[in-house]
Amino acid sequence: MEACLIVTYRCNARCHMCDTWQHPSRPDAEFSPSLLHKLPDGLRFMNITGGEPFLRSDLAEIVEIALRKSKRVVVSSNGYLTDRILALADRFGPRLGIRISIEGLPAANDELRGLKDGFDHGLRTLLELGARGFKDIGFGITVSDRNVHDLMELYRLADAMGLEFATAVTHNSFYFHKTDNAFAVPERITTEFERLAGALLSTRSPKKWFRAYFNMGLANKVQGGERPLPCEAGTDVFFLDPAGNVMPCNGSAEPMVMGSLHAQDFESIWSSDRAREVRGQVATCSQQCWMIGSAAPAMKKRITVPGAWVIRNKLRQFRLGNGGGLDPVGFVSGERE
Repeated sequence: MEACLIVTYRCNARCHMCDTWQHPSRPDAEFSPSLLHKLPDGLRFMNITGGEPFLRSDLAEIVEIALRKSKRVVVSSNGYLTDRILALADRFGPRLGIRISIEGLPAANDELRGLKDGFDHGLRTLLELGARGFKDIGFGITVSDRNVHDLMELYRLADAMGLEFATAVTHNSFYFHKTDNAFAVPERITTEFERLAGALLSTRSPKKWFRAYFNMGLANKVQGGERPLPCEAGTDVFFLDPAGNVMPCNGSAEPMVMGSLHAQDFESIWSSDRAREVRGQVATCSQQCWMIGSAAPAMKKRITVPGAWVIRNKLRQFRLGNGGGLDPVGFVSGERE
């Protein structure tokens, strides 16, 4: 099972696609690090996010417990607070991963993030981490009509720097306090995701081949398609919000709270009637999210589906080159695409 800890709704950015910064959590209402002792052991992956997680003065205590609970821990940040990020990385070393959100080249990033010199801060953070020998580092972009023109350039920058490159698309949910995120020219965005998927598929990295499948899922999402694999948020992955509530995800229109760790232990929440009710809501959810938090567990659980797509399209590239086009990804209810 995987987990995502939303440690705060406070944020120093003013992103166009997310209004969380207008609805900050109160520091005294955010869960204390000690609450995390209630989480199950042996998690496969844990993401620590916000808001901006580095606004928490006790983030090191949170990370320390998270590293005991999960095989891999990654902190997501906008990268602006370079000194705090480097101090945390130096304390925990290569066990900790860092991802920096960058929304485009300097002009686009700073406009869309609402942070003056935000691109410079983010890039400097990554360069400093790289100079210290950290490997599990990278950056990601949330694609919209306003920054899609920078998608391939950012991928090439990440590739040249030897960094991980993550992608997402703008969407609406209670978490973002947004209902008006939309795509004015979806075909343009789809074309860029197809270009990115083709580039990933043409590498020698099997990991990037499966990322090609994920990015074709984003192209499908932009076109309004049904998510390529069933969503089992609340079964294979859970989220913890700043108030200590356990939820299946952060992509729903309204929060789907299974229970509070302040009032119950995790197992009682996870096996409760309320949790079963929430899983039923997930099964009928109309959001059709395709975010890495719920997509990655689904891809791992049904590895034959993206695996078959990779094989077909690798063979097509071998025969026709990158100009051969890629298969779209469509909904699959079982093991057959």
